[in-house]
Amino acid sequence: MERYDVVVVGGGPAGATAACDLATKGHRVLLLDRQGRVKPCGGAVPPRLIQEFEIPDHLIVAKVDTARILSPTGKKVDIPVGDGFVGMVDRGPFDEWLRERAESRGAVRMRGSFVALEDAGTGSPTVVYTSNGSRSGEHVRVKARYVIGADGALSQVARQAMPEVAKEARYVFAYHEIVRSPDEPMETFGPARCDVYYQGDLSPDFYAWVFPHGATTSIGTGTEQRGFDMRGAIDTLRKTHGLAELETIKKEGAPIPMRPLSRWDNGKDVLLAGDAAGVVAPSSGEGIFYAMTGGRVAAEAVHQALLSGNPARLRTARRRFLRTHGMVFTVLDIMQRFWYTTDNRRERFVAICRDKDVQELTFEGYMHKELVKARPMAHARIFFKNIGHLTGLVSP
Repeated sequence: MERYDVVVVGGGPAGATAACDLATKGHRVLLLDRQGRVKPCGGAVPPRLIQEFEIPDHLIVAKVDTARILSPTGKKVDIPVGDGFVGMVDRGPFDEWLRERAESRGAVRMRGSFVALEDAGTGSPTVVYTSNGSRSGEHVRVKARYVIGADGALSQVARQAMPEVAKEARYVFAYHEIVRSPDEPMETFGPARCDVYYQGDLSPDFYAWVFPHGATTSIGTGTEQRGFDMRGAIDTLRKTHGLAELETIKKEGAPIPMRPLSRWDNGKDVLLAGDAAGVVAPSSGEGIFYAMTGGRVAAEAVHQALLSGNPARLRTARRRFLRTHGMVFTVLDIMQRFWYTTDNRRERFVAICRDKDVQELTFEGYMHKELVKARPMAHARIFFKNIGHLTGLVSP
């Protein structure tokens, strides 16, 4: 039976990043990914991600300089990005490049499907999988000192190693259609503009979007409400905004977690990362940056556990992540739970976003991935404007 220091289950941004970092540090790493599955994703990556994770420019398929938000009554607010741009990536090529980088750093890459995790909690877990190159149904077993579960929102690693924690997960269900981008800019499409629709008929508690990806465009929606007709909502959006005739290339759907789990490790030999740990930002649904950051802190925690022989170091991954990003997640969760619940509140939310202070602080926070604290007067002005909208003293 093959033995590894670490087996990483899942080769998306979190898993590929963790495998790359651990292999770079000299550990024997197996990266297991089934491939062929691309998560529905708007594909936005901030400049901080591009810099911190050394992403080459050829993977950036579009550079967005404006976000347009649309209210239930059709009012539009264009928010400039400011200095720099928001990059857009196509998850298929982007994720594959991350896996190839991990392999180039020394990770052993296996194309296969996770089956089971045996002996979790013993300090010597066994990962069972079927290899894409093996006979149908033939199981392969490998030993590991540690396992990183980066296998998505419905993580089987989490369900098998920490079933009580996995039950906490809360999801937005996302659906999008990849279409051929229009040849020319339109009122309802800009090649350097992300359009976000805060309209109840397109999403009762989240938002719908039109995100450009160069030659292709993602048109999608999300909701926590089971039974909401997401396909019908996208059909409505496309027909209403002149996008119905665009060639449809692909249709995809998946659950997206909206809250970090209360625990990311089993205290012995299993650690979660990325969607499996619940690190997608509420309100915005942004996940790539947080997945890769989660993969990096998971890799560092496992590295320290391997060096020290102390599995208690695994818990530092969650603490380190939330120390930096926990407040952002809390604020975004409150914002989504309040402003996204009715069309009247959505109308007022879009009205607030006309404010220059709100626009500047929003993108400063997005670009740098932390709350902006250096402008107290701007925060004060925003506070009183929020009170005005909440009390109805200010019209939307």
